[in-house]
Amino acid sequence: MRRNGNVRMAERSRARLIAEIAVAGAGAALVILALAANQTWLDRHVLPSFFLPRRWYVTLETVVRVTIVAIGILLAVVLRPRIGRLGSLSPARVLPIVIAALLAVGAGELVLRLTRMRPIGWLVDEMEPRRRPDPRLGWTLVPNRTGRSPIGGRSVEYAIDPAGYRVPSVDQPVDPERPTILFTGESVMFGEGLTWDESIPGEVGRLMDVQSANLAVHGFGSDQAFLRLQVELPRFRRPVAIVSLFMTALFGRNLDRERPHLAPGLRWMPAEPRSRLASLAILLVPYRSSDTVDRGVTMTRDVLQATIDLARVRHATPLVVVPQLGPEDELERSLRRRVLDEAHLPYVLVETDETWRLPGDLHPNARAARMIAEAIAARLRGQ
Repeated sequence: MRRNGNVRMAERSRARLIAEIAVAGAGAALVILALAANQTWLDRHVLPSFFLPRRWYVTLETVVRVTIVAIGILLAVVLRPRIGRLGSLSPARVLPIVIAALLAVGAGELVLRLTRMRPIGWLVDEMEPRRRPDPRLGWTLVPNRTGRSPIGGRSVEYAIDPAGYRVPSVDQPVDPERPTILFTGESVMFGEGLTWDESIPGEVGRLMDVQSANLAVHGFGSDQAFLRLQVELPRFRRPVAIVSLFMTALFGRNLDRERPHLAPGLRWMPAEPRSRLASLAILLVPYRSSDTVDRGVTMTRDVLQATIDLARVRHATPLVVVPQLGPEDELERSLRRRVLDEAHLPYVLVETDETWRLPGDLHPNARAARMIAEAIAARLRGQ
């Protein structure tokens, strides 16, 4: 009996030692990770954000790194002996803890599935303008309706014609027989928070005295905008110009695979759904590998070049507009040059004051939209 007891004690001591070594190793790994993930490394793997100015997310990255170091020290110094004692317990006492942890993970996944989460570009069913599923694009606007959205301290009307384009009113649909400037993009090009007359397509149409067709859809990446243009362009008898939007702050959308998307070479790919917890983790920690970023750059170049080619085939003027809302930092400048300049793609960069945004919202206000529209009109007149 005594010998058996000694054997059990030795086994528990060995288990405790192994547990403490593992915890100390994990703590040390966290500290090393935080030190290795310096700002240069982060700039390669965490892309510019539309929702946070660079100074904000640099501060957040610093706070996260400090927190990881603190957790590593906490594990290695404070929690190591306590977890070691837990590791020395008999399997019968540890098993319920493991089961409880696994059940918690499973319950979290189930709860997230019940919330009917959608792609980032379309999270809420009732959001205006309303969207509907589309097997090739992911989603499109619900056609032939008028919606209203409170934004910037006023109620803004969004009228969508039967083809799914934003128009001044539903009784003024786009006429594909008329000379037309086509606009592709997402909420900035759509005119989030702006009336039709204040939107970029509305302003350009007035300045050029040419009909505008606003094909932009909230939440679209560059590939979705191109796919929609492919479908819609043949409807137009006399396209005058095709204006595409590219923003470095929105480049991360082009890496999203949880919706239908294009791969380099313009290969259409179906959505690649992840577990809800994995999607949430990527949303909270938007790390992108170098290979993922490289593929996104190649695909974006392919899409913009193909858009230019589509325009030229139809004898329309192609133009890529690059709104820069506020000062362009080095990370944004590097990404812009990599996508556009290195591929020798023609574009017009329009820098606006960082305060020219909607009250309580990050989208450009009417003043910024007018400045972007004037730059587009000037370039189109020159060409």
